[in-house]
Formats: sequence, structure tokens, C-alpha cells
Amino acid sequence: MPKFRRTDRINEQFKQEISLIVRDEVRDPRVGLATITAVQTSPELDHAKVYVTSLGDAEEREEIIVGLRSAAPFIRKQLAGRLSMRRIPELHFEEDRVLSEAMRIEQLLREALPNGVGASDEAADDEVDADDGDDVEVDGGEAGSDPADGGEAESAEGGTKA
Repeated sequence: MPKFRRTDRINEQFKQEISLIVRDEVRDPRVGLATITAVQTSPELDHAKVYVTSLGDAEEREEIIVGLRSAAPFIRKQLAGRLSMRRIPELHFEEDRVLSEAMRIEQLLREALPNGVGASDEAADDEVDADDGDDVEVDGGEAGSDPADGGEAESAEGGTKA
């Protein structure tokens, strides 16, 4: 399916405008601190899914979605006044589950991996760090001294220091 650049620009514009409207103009106490994370419009621009995330438990997030759905006609009217488009799409508010799904997958991966896998990687890193400390001078002399000249280091002009 081809990617529509105009649709991407419209999605971003809707996201910005809806965020401002929800923050500044929606007076429904159920909305609270809702964050608009993404907007996805249909290619015909007749429907738009608005993805929302917020803090709180599942019941509070559902209450925010209900409040936004009841404010959808008001938000749509405000968008019509701010944007010069023939038709403003119908807004469908949905909870953005990307973060919660990512955390769930990470937890499943932690449970699926055996305990020894992470520890062996850390042990290999420790061995590399221990090898880094073995790069000391073996001849026992000071850094910058030459054992052939009796421990005296040469200066930049070619002379010797006493």
C-alpha cells in the first residue's frame, strides 16, 4: 500500500491541534491529563483514529477515553475553525497501548531467557576488563626511561636529564 505524504502531514497537524484543544479548551473534568500520541486518518480523510495515553490505572484511562468521546463533536468543530479543510474527519478516540505492550513483551522475554544467559555475558565483559589491566610495562622500569641509558630519559632537544 503506498504511503501518502499529505496524509502524514495532516496526521501531524491534527495531533498538534487536538492536543492544544484538549489542553486549553475542553472543560470536561473526566479528560484530565490526556496526551495525544498519534493520529491516523483514513486515505479518504473521513475517519481519524486518535491515540491517547495518560497516567493512572485502567479505570481512570477508560474514563478519559469516555470524556474525549463525548467531547469529540466540540473538538471537531474547533478543528473546522482552525484548519482550512473541506471536511473534518470523524474522531475516534482509542487508548494507545504501545507502551504497555512493549513492557509486557519485555517481561515475557525476561521470563523466557534462562538466568545463566545474562550472567555469562556479564562474566565475559568482566574478563575483557581484567585483560585491559594487564597492559602494564613488564621490564619494571619507569615509563619513559630506557634501560640501556641507565634510566635517564632523553629530553625533546636530544640531551639527557640528570
